[in-house]
Amino acid sequence: MVESKTLVELLGDRAASLPEQLAYTFLADGQTESGHLTYQQLDRQAAAIAAQLQTQIQPGERVLVVYPYTAGLEFIAAFFGCLYAGAIAVTMNPPTKSETLPKVFERLQACEASMVLTTQSLLNQLKHYLTQKPEWADILHPIPWVASDTLPLSIATDWVQPSISADTVAFLQYTSGSTGTPKGVMVTHRNVLHNSAVIYHCFEHTPDSRGVIWLPMFHDMGLIGGVIQPLYGQFPVTLMSPIALVQQPLRWLEAVSRYQATTSGGPNFAYDLVCRQVKPEQLQKLDLSHWQIAFSGAEPVRAQTLERFAQTFAPCGFRPEAFYPCYGMAETTLLISGGLKTVPPVVQWVDSIALEENKVIPVDAQQPHARAIVGCGVTWQGDEVVIVNPETLTAVADNQVGEIWFKGSGVGKGYWNQPEATQQTFQAYLGERGPFLRTGDLGFIQNGELFITGRIKEMMILWGRNRYPHEIEQTVEQCHPALRPGCSAAFSIELEGEERLIVAAEVERRFFRQLNSDQVIEAIRESINTYHTVDVYSVVLLKPATLPKTSSGKVQRRTCRQQFLAGTLKTVAQWQYQQPQDSRLSRLTSE
Repeated sequence: MVESKTLVELLGDRAASLPEQLAYTFLADGQTESGHLTYQQLDRQAAAIAAQLQTQIQPGERVLVVYPYTAGLEFIAAFFGCLYAGAIAVTMNPPTKSETLPKVFERLQACEASMVLTTQSLLNQLKHYLTQKPEWADILHPIPWVASDTLPLSIATDWVQPSISADTVAFLQYTSGSTGTPKGVMVTHRNVLHNSAVIYHCFEHTPDSRGVIWLPMFHDMGLIGGVIQPLYGQFPVTLMSPIALVQQPLRWLEAVSRYQATTSGGPNFAYDLVCRQVKPEQLQKLDLSHWQIAFSGAEPVRAQTLERFAQTFAPCGFRPEAFYPCYGMAETTLLISGGLKTVPPVVQWVDSIALEENKVIPVDAQQPHARAIVGCGVTWQGDEVVIVNPETLTAVADNQVGEIWFKGSGVGKGYWNQPEATQQTFQAYLGERGPFLRTGDLGFIQNGELFITGRIKEMMILWGRNRYPHEIEQTVEQCHPALRPGCSAAFSIELEGEERLIVAAEVERRFFRQLNSDQVIEAIRESINTYHTVDVYSVVLLKPATLPKTSSGKVQRRTCRQQFLAGTLKTVAQWQYQQPQDSRLSRLTSE
């Protein structure tokens, strides 16, 4: 591989050495090819956009990059155009209605953007929104908005190579906001190229690899894995809008089959989604035999989902060893750990009761209280993970759960304009060792393999034990067919000095009109009591597609809790425990 110091050098090298090689193909509707880019075409488009930027802003200034989901190739050109100008790109999801405009304002103000890059169609749409909300115009008008798809390619000759280095900040990558307000991680060119080398090495990519990626490009997995990794590895990738997956999930696998992709993937929910919606006759049209890396990350990887997907798509040539569970986050550019390409996922069964006390005790899968945890591999290229007691800040033994701390060249410089949060998260030390990044995730290491168990901020203490919300949510989603998989939230509130469990769950659309809410609520209460020995204080059934989630699909449990307390959840039905006169008697009866 060519050792480029910046992404600008990397794309310039590809354009010079492989000018006509196909880099990106885009499927705007998930099926039809709406455009292509070679390395040379991307280089020229980026130079033209950069030339325009250089007439209006200075290097180091922030540029908000906001494009419709259907304008994937325009997004890529704009992103590299920012880098070519020495500006700091700030990506975000597009507003889809006037009510989502405040998110744009928040991001503009948070990153102190000097300019916004978009398409003419989205710019016209935003102007229409402003006619409905004229009070917002004062915020938008002072900032130049440039429609990159209207710029002439001829101005590319005016581009001036920027004075940047490996340690120059390339872009701000905002965290998902699943556990709090999104923060902008300062990602340097060195961070990106190191992480790209890690992914290339552990995925065992070659120029003969082929990718299919549906993940949103404004998010780390879509941007680093779907846009930059193929450029780094010199292999073509077919991209599609995430909306296409939501509308017809099977389009993803149809694209994998059609383009004979060797690498593709997404969060656990995507694998679960296609399993639930595929029809037997559709399996006959799929060829998944070329699929070598089916990565799964961004949310807990469930062993049950892996098994179900492998069984469902085995007739299509899918091999279980293609599954590649991995772990990463925005603060580390993308990847932290992953396994060996040729080795099937490692599944460890542990005693769930002991796990609630931060102890790891392996058990047989058939034993009571056995819980399956999928391993997320090891670190690569000199990176390091340690497991630390988050209270004493000392390392723990391999058979104990603690906070995951990470050290490596992919760790960003910190959070934009947040020195205190940067100090707390990016500057942790184990004695003289450091600095480490505090991930906020809980896990353990066994036989060198990293296992993720949950998030510190979302951990609940119920009846004297640690409880992982995603474990309770999984129980909820399996207890009744009227509940939507991947669309529930478990969280706690404090009442009379004790934590009380709240469960919010979306109802499937096909059950919505004829819902027996009492039956569903009773199933939820009984299942949680049976499998987790905990009583539920309140159960809220929600309208479809109303559970608070991030733009990348992660459940926002904290936001859900706030809306529950404020009474603003989109509720179909709700049950709440009524406290008897003698609370002590109630406690004994419950136990």
